[in-house]
Amino acid sequence: MFENTRQPDWDWWETLWPEPKAVLRRVGIDAGQSVADVGSGNGYFTLPLSEVVGDEPVYAVDIDEALLDELSTRADARDCANVRCLHGDARNLPDVLPEPVDVVLVANTFHGVERQAEFARLARESLRPGGRFVVVNWHDLPRAETTVDGEPRGPPEDLRMSVAETREVFSAAFDDRETVDLPPYHYAVVGRNESTGDVTA
Repeated sequence: MFENTRQPDWDWWETLWPEPKAVLRRVGIDAGQSVADVGSGNGYFTLPLSEVVGDEPVYAVDIDEALLDELSTRADARDCANVRCLHGDARNLPDVLPEPVDVVLVANTFHGVERQAEFARLARESLRPGGRFVVVNWHDLPRAETTVDGEPRGPPEDLRMSVAETREVFSAAFDDRETVDLPPYHYAVVGRNESTGDVTA
């Protein structure tokens, strides 16, 4: 689905982000919101999302059926009944999702999207009025400076995006954008779907 988005070990995500629910709340996700976790992998954020949003559905979208199978097993073990695994290509997101959602979340994979501005528009089409598109990105730092357990981690340096670059991509679809710092190595850009009309670049 996206370039250079190999699924990392669960253990080092826990080392990097030991409290994923706090990260989710920091970007504005809370109870009563339906969420599409795009590029969900095996669910490091999907499962906490399930617990944060309450009874609302969490749609885990990924093109890798094996990872979705692993996620489904984890969700069953944690009694996350609102997780719904959707096998599909995120480049067709409005068609993959069964309904518009309150939040489209893309965590750690947006750097690998080929046509990012186009994807931002697709994300907006997938949102309810007032919904939000949330991208969590690695800061544009040398890989040697983004270490986990002493090892360089994160995407290749040539794929990393600055905050300004990400905000510019969002401008194709969202007038209202905000930035949230997520230490130690990440930030989020959040775009709000303020109306149902089209936004042009």
